[in-house]
Amino acid sequence: MNMKPLYLKTFLSTPGSRRTIKYLKRNQVLFSQGKRADAIFYILAGVVGLTVTADGKERIITLLGPGSFAGKECIASNRPQRTSSGRALTACTVLRIERNEMLRMIKTKRAFAVLFVDYLLSRITRYQEVIMDQMFVSSEKRLARTLLQLTNMSESGDVEAVVPYLGQTILAEVVGTTRSRVSFFMNRFRVLGLIAYKSQGPVLINTVQLSAWLVEGRQVAPDAQDQEGQPADGAQQGAALFNPGA
Repeated sequence: MNMKPLYLKTFLSTPGSRRTIKYLKRNQVLFSQGKRADAIFYILAGVVGLTVTADGKERIITLLGPGSFAGKECIASNRPQRTSSGRALTACTVLRIERNEMLRMIKTKRAFAVLFVDYLLSRITRYQEVIMDQMFVSSEKRLARTLLQLTNMSESGDVEAVVPYLGQTILAEVVGTTRSRVSFFMNRFRVLGLIAYKSQGPVLINTVQLSAWLVEGRQVAPDAQDQEGQPADGAQQGAALFNPGA
C-alpha cells in the first residue's frame, strides 16, 4: 500500500526506525568530504552549506534549506563516499535517515520515490540555472537571487522575510565574487530600500521590491564580463556547482 501524504510528512519530520533527529549549532559539521556516506539528511530547519575542498582550499558550492536532502550520494553505490562536506551555517534541525532505510523507502513506497525523484530533478534544474548565471549574469544580480533563495528557507510572508545573517564572506563564495563587492552591493540594496540590516544581525528583505528590481533594475557597478567581454567573476566556480552531492 502506498504511503499517504500525511504519513509521508510524518516520516520526514519524526524519529523512528533508523531515523534520528539531530540538532546542530552554527558551524557544526554534518558530514565530511571523503568519508563513507552511510546516511542521508533531510533538513527541517536552518541553512546547511555544502563545501568542496580542492588544492587545500574550501569553497561553498550551494546552500540547502528546509525541505532539502543533503548527502544524496549515499544511495549511489555499495560503498559511497561523501563528495562534499555539509556544515550548519545557522542553527539547524535535520532528520538523519540511514542508507538502508532510504533505499527501502525508495523501493517500496511509491509516494516517497516520486517525492525524491521530483526533488532530484529540481536540483538538476537549479544546478543548470546556477551555471548559466555564473556565465551570463552579473554578480550583483546573482547576490539578489541568493538573498531571495534565502527567503525561501525562512518563515516568510508575502512581502517581507527575515533571513539569518550568514556573513559577507559566505555570500561571496556562494555568489562567486569578492567580499568587497558583496559589501558594496548589500549597502546599495539597503539604500534602495530593498533590504534592511544591522551589523551581523538578521536581514529583512522586501521580497516584492527585490524581485521587481531583479527583473527591471540595472546593476550598480559593471562586472568583469561587462568590462572585458569575459565570463563574470564567478564563472569558473560554476562548473563546481554541478555536484551530485549537493
